[in-house]
Amino acid sequence: MDIDGGKTESVLPETEAYLRLLILDFLLDSKQLDASIALADETVTRLQQLNRRSMDPLAARIWFSLGRAYEAANRFDEVRPLLLAAQRTAALRNDAESLAVLLNLLLRSYLAADLYSQADKLISKTTFPESASSAQLARHAYYLGRIRAVQLDYTDAHAKLQQALRRAPAPATAPGFFQAVQKLAVTVELLMGDIPERNVFRHPILSQALAPYLAIARAVRSGSLDAFQRVLATHAAAFAADKTYTLILRLRQNVIKTGIRRLSLSYSRIGLRDICVKLNLDSEEDAEYIVGKAIRDGVIDGRVIHEKGWLECAGNKGAYGPEVAEVFNRRIAFCMGLHNESVKVRVIHYVCPSCPVPSRILVSFLHAVVPDSARRSLLC
Repeated sequence: MDIDGGKTESVLPETEAYLRLLILDFLLDSKQLDASIALADETVTRLQQLNRRSMDPLAARIWFSLGRAYEAANRFDEVRPLLLAAQRTAALRNDAESLAVLLNLLLRSYLAADLYSQADKLISKTTFPESASSAQLARHAYYLGRIRAVQLDYTDAHAKLQQALRRAPAPATAPGFFQAVQKLAVTVELLMGDIPERNVFRHPILSQALAPYLAIARAVRSGSLDAFQRVLATHAAAFAADKTYTLILRLRQNVIKTGIRRLSLSYSRIGLRDICVKLNLDSEEDAEYIVGKAIRDGVIDGRVIHEKGWLECAGNKGAYGPEVAEVFNRRIAFCMGLHNESVKVRVIHYVCPSCPVPSRILVSFLHAVVPDSARRSLLC
């Protein structure tokens, strides 16, 4: 019914976008993926038509929900052209919040499809906004860590993962992200040749999630290739789900190096055939190649006698050899000199008319610890 003189009230575009976002999140939580994708596409089209800068914060949240909807429906590849176009538009408008969300969605899309080279090109051609929220910065650092780990740049990958852990919310607030970063960080640390600290595996949120990685760390530390193969076969599905299976496979060389180092410390001479048996290698040629590479990399000190088919390990430089003794002598001399200087300073402090120490005790003390020249000058 029309009312004469009545006023019509219109909903603000920001209010409409906010209501659309609430409905979109509700559909995602209730697993209505088709309806959420349809609403997300319609909302994005509506935002592009309005083109209001006051809606940029809401637009960033809507883009994030759109990415969640397409990823949950396994249709991430379909939305990638739309995300690329939106990323260019956000960069031109200096929309830092939307740009950060879109870059992270694109990186996640590339990593989900194992397109690491394209993800690296995207990083090299774009600049992530420093004014982004801590959550987006943590996500970006995690994605960079994954890319650098695949590219064999383990040092940079470890630094990025530690940065992601520092910027991430509390473990109780975001346990899934905390577990994902720690799984990759433990793998990268093992690839760097280090053994993670045990308190990492004892964390209440990580104890169950990192159980396969604890078994791998034990196998790497023991240098047992047989134990490494058993753990890899047992937890292959878990590693594949975590996207770390290919990185875990690289640890085989670390296990072999650890085993060769242990053998070099135990034997002064060992045959290549015995190395194959102890390390479960395929042939003596593989053992010779691996041992030669370990010698070249400085893992062990020795030489391979090809004609006789054995490895001669250099004699163990005793822990108390001449070099170590010289270092200890220098340290002892420095400490004794520091002690003597402190005694001299104390003696000079005691030579005072108001000193309560009897002169007989003072003179005997000077004769015991102070040289003749310094003693005469003090007694004067």
